[in-house]
Order: sequence, then structure tokens, then C-alpha cells
Amino acid sequence: MSIIKLHDKYFKQYISEEKIQTVVKKMAQEIGREYQNETPIFIGILNGCFMYMADFIREYPGNCEVSFVKLASYTGTSSTGAVKQLVGVNQDLEGRIVVILEDIIDTGNTLEEIYKIFSDKKVKQLKIATLFFKPDVFRKELPIDHIGMSIPDKFIVGYGLDYDNLGRNFGAIYQLTTKPKMKNIVLFGPPGVGKGTQAAILKAKYNLVHISTGDIFRDHIKRQTELGKIAQSFMDYGNFVPDNVTIDMLETEIEKNPDAHGFIFDGFPRTPTQAVALDKYLTDKGELLSGMVALEVPEETLVTRILERGKTSGRPDDQDEAKIRHRFHEYHTKTEVLKDFYSEQHKYFGINGVGLVTDITARLSEVIDNI
Repeated sequence: MSIIKLHDKYFKQYISEEKIQTVVKKMAQEIGREYQNETPIFIGILNGCFMYMADFIREYPGNCEVSFVKLASYTGTSSTGAVKQLVGVNQDLEGRIVVILEDIIDTGNTLEEIYKIFSDKKVKQLKIATLFFKPDVFRKELPIDHIGMSIPDKFIVGYGLDYDNLGRNFGAIYQLTTKPKMKNIVLFGPPGVGKGTQAAILKAKYNLVHISTGDIFRDHIKRQTELGKIAQSFMDYGNFVPDNVTIDMLETEIEKNPDAHGFIFDGFPRTPTQAVALDKYLTDKGELLSGMVALEVPEETLVTRILERGKTSGRPDDQDEAKIRHRFHEYHTKTEVLKDFYSEQHKYFGINGVGLVTDITARLSEVIDNI
């Protein structure tokens, strides 16, 4: 998920989950070497550190103990500057090596409070290990012993960090960004479900650009482009066109509409690879996919519908029932998995696709109006 919405704000992926795990592992190993003959106690600063603490402890190579303290200095996206100690450390720390695991250090207000809390604990050593550090706003003359990553002064969420209690559960880090301006819809469903018919109606209603991969393929085939020849070799047998060919064609088509208010994607994405590529492409432009709206119709109804369409469409893949069945097999094995992909992002909306065209449009519009 490249752009997320939390309450009234939007956040763009900034640091990947893989990058975070690499940094945490490196920190755990470095601190482990430093205290290989000791049993330090790691104290996490709640609530933001819970993911960092869990991953750090799993990677730590030696013996250790774990505890927590809870402090608070944020309201919304701004630091209040006032820090309260909510939950203290109850263990006897005299003579112990204490390593504070902080998710993020910015102004240093929380860090200052930490040093005050532990000033009378008679610890052997007090060390600070922060995953993220904002040097541009740090205002305290206080030592920080281990820094995972230095980052700019931009508000971030994810990996334990929140915006008004939301966003902690994401494995990656997201940075505050501007609200996307486009409404981008994937119109989804098996062959013959009526995506083209509905896309034409919705295009006019919402002032969107309709991009149909089928239309794009047929245009390239008609013009006998190299991509068209490749696409035709797959389509004639009811197979899906390879991802790289489809993605190249689609991005070229989007670039033709720089002033669009948004897009209806019809027939794309069809695979998880294409879905990831679309997310990345939109994110690079500061946009996001608003949702996938799926038309749901029984397969036998669709087979009959496609065979009837084949009498006038002139398409070879509409006239052979074996090829039609193969297209449904391709859909179920390669494309239907996108339902899970977008459901995980809370962006999948199933719509009853049986009935009058006007009734189906009304059902679609009810969803689109609210995403």
C-alpha cells in the first residue's frame, strides 16, 4: 500500500518494511557485541516502540531483560512540548546496564524526561538507542548512543507510530503528503460482465478517463505495432497478455491524459504484479487508487452472454466456448487473487452485476460516491 488515509490526512510510503528490518537487525547486532558479556535491560518507550522493541529483541544475540515506560508528548501531528510520565519502571536498576529503545527522537523533550527519570536509579550505564532521529529539530545537549536512521522533519506514521491513534499497525513508514486530487477506480470482474458498458456511463457521470486494456490491445493490433503483435499472439488463444507488455501500454495511455480528473481502469490490473505496478505508478504522481469495484455475475450466465456477443463482435475469443472457458480459468487462477489484494487495503467493493444496466449503474455509483 503506497498511499494511506488516516482520519483526514494522507500519507505516502517513505521507508519500506524491508529497510526497517535491516536497520533494526544491524542495531541489535551492534549493541549485542557491545554487551556480549553482560545482561542489559532494554526499556521500551510506549506506545510507539512496541514493533521496534519486538523486532529488536528477536534479533538480539545475547541474554537480556525487557521492560517499558510510557511517556506522551504528541497530539495530532505536532509535539505538545509537555511530557508526562504515565508508567514508570518498577525494577531495581541499581548497578544495571539500561538501554532505552526509542522509536523516534525529534525535539528531545521526551529524551530529557528519560534522563530525569533515570537520574536517581544508580544504573551502571544508561544508553539511548533510537530507531529514527530528526537532527533538524533536536534542541537538547543530550547524548544519543545509537541511531538507526536520521530523517527529515516530516511527520511519519507506521511501524508503531501513529496519527491520533491510527497507523501503528503498518509495517512500513509513511510520510505526511498532500491529498490526492484524482478519483481512480478499477472496474473489476470476469469476462463478459459488462465492464465496458458501465465504464462508458461512469466516465461521463464522473468526468473520468476510461482506459480499457482490451481497447488498447486492439488498437495496437490494428496498427500492427510490436506490442500489438505480442498481445495478439496471446489473445487469440484466450491467454492473458504478459504483465510487462500490459504495463507499458497502460502507462503510455495514462501519459496522454495529463489533465485528467481521474481514471476508470477496465481490464487492469489483472495480476498482483500489475496491481503493485499501478500502485507505484500512481504514488510516484502523488495519487492513489480509490478502490476496486467488482461486478459479480454467475459464470454460466456470462458464458451464454459472451457466445451471444460473439455473433456480432467478430472477436475469435468470443465465438469458441472452449476458449471462453479457458478465459474464465485464467481469471480464477490469476486475476481473482486481486480480490484479496485489495480487500487487505479495504479497497474492494463487490457489486451485484445482474439486472438492468441502470440498476447496476446505481449500485456502482453508490459505492463510487463514497470512496
